[in-house]
Amino acid sequence: MAIARSTVVWAAAAIAAAAALPACEYLFHLLPVWKWLKDWTHVAPLMPTIFAFIIVALGLNIVTGFTGLLNLGAAAFVAIGAYTYSILTCETYPFQVGFWLGALLATLAGALVGAALSLPTMRLRGDYLAIVTLGFGEIVQDLLKNLDPITNGTKGINPVPHPPNLPALAQATEATSALHRLALGIYGSYRDSAPHYLLYLLLVVITAVVCRNLRRSRIGRSWVAVREDELAARSSGLNTARIKLSAFSWGAALCAAGGALIAALVGTSIDPAYYDFQLSIIVLCAVIVGGMGSIGGVILGAVVMFGFNSIVLVRLSEALASSHADSNVLASPNNWKFLVYGLALVLAMRFRPEGLLPARDVRAALRRPPSAPAVAP
Repeated sequence: MAIARSTVVWAAAAIAAAAALPACEYLFHLLPVWKWLKDWTHVAPLMPTIFAFIIVALGLNIVTGFTGLLNLGAAAFVAIGAYTYSILTCETYPFQVGFWLGALLATLAGALVGAALSLPTMRLRGDYLAIVTLGFGEIVQDLLKNLDPITNGTKGINPVPHPPNLPALAQATEATSALHRLALGIYGSYRDSAPHYLLYLLLVVITAVVCRNLRRSRIGRSWVAVREDELAARSSGLNTARIKLSAFSWGAALCAAGGALIAALVGTSIDPAYYDFQLSIIVLCAVIVGGMGSIGGVILGAVVMFGFNSIVLVRLSEALASSHADSNVLASPNNWKFLVYGLALVLAMRFRPEGLLPARDVRAALRRPPSAPAVAP
């Protein structure tokens, strides 16, 4: 099935706009605008984290969106990727591999754990599978907290090496022209203000292309067949156990890759409490709100959910904290962000159940007129 030209145009435009964001932000901040407006539009440094979570959401979309298996343990695979990368790259451990090899091995570790988890759960579906993945997430979190000799307990593993950055350029001098200064400033917006921005954006594009090719491949069509009717797929001769194993492996691998990128970005594996059930719910909300089974929809949903969490709530909490002398429950975004998430999920299910950007087969099913009821002779 060929790609529609409009889809290619929209995808290219979205990638170009995302790549130009730091430069546009730098040029906008040169204008004489209000300080609060500059603060609210200073979002490029936060985007690499959102890019990493987009990869996590795309991984969960393989399991939940393509295959129809409810997975409530995405945060566990993110933690596996983050801690595997940290152990392999941190200078306090004997391995000390580089960024690329560490991220690759963390991805493989996630795939192996995902395959191992799928083996005892092949016959489970629906609520039963959700409960098992939920329990798996709690087990992983408790292990990370208590295996102090390996994971350093609640302190996490640090320092963790950062990804490679753009090379440094010569500083501007008095003889430097204004245009050259402007070019150096734009370059600095990518290297200093938003480091690793282009690298993480490139990884998101590669992941999206891989997911799309998987969806169009034979195994991707098998995933969809299991999602639509597992009994019919089994009756057609498909090995549903192997199909589920591949879905869990691919989904867990991408979640672990996102976890490795997060650890590399912040320079630590982070406290195990970070990888809790709430993180799994946020990722699941991104998949549902964006559109299950839709790669573009999941990317949009992840930008909306994690952008709201990383940008809007942080800016609102700063504004509320500066306007209240005493401590206020509203001044902390963690106290009320899940109220907003729940409201967004309820509104999406009520007014847009197919998601903000549904998959093509979902749109076709919604546009199909209902069949006329059979009339008895």
